[in-house]
Amino acid sequence: MSAADAPPRERDPFRAHRWSPRVRWRLLPWWARVALIYAGARAITTVFLLVLADLQGPNGWTDARPGYFEYANIWDARWYELIAAIGYPAVLPLTDGGHVAENQWAFLPVYPGLVRAVTLTGMSWEVASVLVSVAAGLGAALVFHRLMRRFLAPDQAMFAVVLFCVAPVAPIMQVGYAESLAFLWMAIALLLLVDRRYGWLVPVVALWAFTRPGALAFALTLGLHWIVRFVRRHDDPFPMRERMVVASVAVFTGVVGLAWPAIAWIATGDLAAYFDTELAWRSAYIGYGDLVPFTAWFQGAEWWFGHALGTVGSWAVVVVLVAAFGAALFAPWVRRLGVDLRLWLASYALYLLAVFFPQSSTFRLLAPLFPLAGALAVPRARWLRWTFVIGSLALQLGWLVVCWAIIGRDWTPP
Repeated sequence: MSAADAPPRERDPFRAHRWSPRVRWRLLPWWARVALIYAGARAITTVFLLVLADLQGPNGWTDARPGYFEYANIWDARWYELIAAIGYPAVLPLTDGGHVAENQWAFLPVYPGLVRAVTLTGMSWEVASVLVSVAAGLGAALVFHRLMRRFLAPDQAMFAVVLFCVAPVAPIMQVGYAESLAFLWMAIALLLLVDRRYGWLVPVVALWAFTRPGALAFALTLGLHWIVRFVRRHDDPFPMRERMVVASVAVFTGVVGLAWPAIAWIATGDLAAYFDTELAWRSAYIGYGDLVPFTAWFQGAEWWFGHALGTVGSWAVVVVLVAAFGAALFAPWVRRLGVDLRLWLASYALYLLAVFFPQSSTFRLLAPLFPLAGALAVPRARWLRWTFVIGSLALQLGWLVVCWAIIGRDWTPP
């Protein structure tokens, strides 16, 4: 029988489509997809940073048109390098007016210690700091995916990772800052909490407490988690052993969350060493004063908006923001994240409201609310997802221009 007389071959649908990009993507293991998403997002951010570096003029940290790694180690990154080089001051530096000046005690030791260990290989500080940040950010993205899979379908969990990787302040994961390492500890701690593997939280929160502030907020989360489980114990058993473990871990988290101020006190002999150091960063706005919880946002609102809205109007802005955030925690998309993640969101927001003065670091300090990316990943409409991604990248570029590029002034008043 000739070839012309042979019966037509049946079409193999799998053979026809198995090498399409969508199929090839789905054949990859989840961790490879997360890694590729993270790498792609970091590549886009690298382009943003390189463009800004090329436009950068001479400044207090770099010459004009610095290289990437040099440009990634400006602002607070220099404090971490100083810590690695000489440690923390035993005598607090003072301003001409006799107030505590900005100094290393505002920054915690795990990140600079880890970067310094990497430099022992012969790598420069600038390269090592970025390498540690990028690696920790990848770890955070991987753990965040596993966390989202506890609540969302596979495609939604993966899109939550996309939003995490392209978030407006995601560039912080590839510069000489400790945030990405803190994101890793946070994601692990939240995953352990959701999975109720309480004992493993002890080493994680210990590392977190000495990487970035926020452990106190997690102690509140654990306390609220205990209350919720106790109230629901008839439907969700909460045996005495678990009650004791959760309570113990909550107390431990609170203790390590307060350990750094205590260490600063012991090292300097000044009970308020840490708090006065932190307050130095807001002195350019409102002068020096004591730390009074739950007043800084109202002071900040009055500083930013008081000239236009007056005291009452500016305070109303804070009330509206707090109310809007509280309402958002009960929105359907956010409720998909479960009780524990919403307890964290509420606890961390309350922590910021209690101690933080809103200024140029505001957006960066909001980043630990990253589980909200899971809420934005719930809708599946492609146009909405593309809007989220493009909007995030636009905001990312805006954040870099406003808060990273050195243009002769920053948000701090003269």
